[in-house]
Amino acid sequence: MKRKKKSKFPAKYVLLIMTIFCLVIIGCSVKLSWSGSAANTVVGYVIVPMQRGINYVGGILTDIRDNFVSRQELMQENEELKEQLADAQEELNLVQIDRDELDQLRELYDMDQTWSEYDKIAASVIGKDSGNWFSTFIIDKGTNDGVEEGMNIIADGGLAGIVTAVGPNYATIRAVIDDNSNISCKDLSTGDLMVVSGSLQSMNESGLITFSDLSDSDGEASVGDQIVTSNISDLYLPGIPVGYITEMTEDANNLTKSGTVATIVDFEHLEKVFVILQTKDSLTEDGGE
Repeated sequence: MKRKKKSKFPAKYVLLIMTIFCLVIIGCSVKLSWSGSAANTVVGYVIVPMQRGINYVGGILTDIRDNFVSRQELMQENEELKEQLADAQEELNLVQIDRDELDQLRELYDMDQTWSEYDKIAASVIGKDSGNWFSTFIIDKGTNDGVEEGMNIIADGGLAGIVTAVGPNYATIRAVIDDNSNISCKDLSTGDLMVVSGSLQSMNESGLITFSDLSDSDGEASVGDQIVTSNISDLYLPGIPVGYITEMTEDANNLTKSGTVATIVDFEHLEKVFVILQTKDSLTEDGGE
């Protein structure tokens, strides 16, 4: 007789039993206190490390989320601060513009008081030749405002130039620093005459113009003396400040001196001027430039 083979225990039953066993252990671990039982030991070695790992990963994810939110908030705050800074800068610029305009009006008022014996009209500079210097510039006043050729222009308390061309609502000015400018002047301290000449080359090199033919026979002229227009000029009104002597040397003839002059007017930043509504021809003094 053939012997019957013993049937093997089905694997699915083994898996079922192990699953039930694990569930029992987990259930027991929940009910039992941490008193060192076998079930708790298994839980301590298996479940706790897993929970710690999950908590660690969760903490990292939470930090990433919080950092992302914080970064977004910081970016938004940064944009808001930039807008506030731009608004504040704009307000500051407006305040500075108002302050600059007020300073210009004060300077114009001071000049108006200084030259109160002349009729004047304020004008704005609206154009200039190329380059750093206002050697030739245009103002926004013309024949409609009583401006004529030959009228003197003052700014910053000193002589700026003379009207060389005029239209209905504009006028062209040749500044004292222009190469074609030659003005009969005198040393205010000594009364000695000289010729002050414009020079763009000298302005570019040192910011100064030149003088020549100073007849300092007594040797009293010195650096720092103020230079003003003389009464013998037929183009410029007398006594208008031009600048100050900055350097002086004796000429080869041993009779005259030459040197440099720092102008009173800032010919690099010229915005407001006064037109004296009177020419030298209308005065009683005679003479030539």
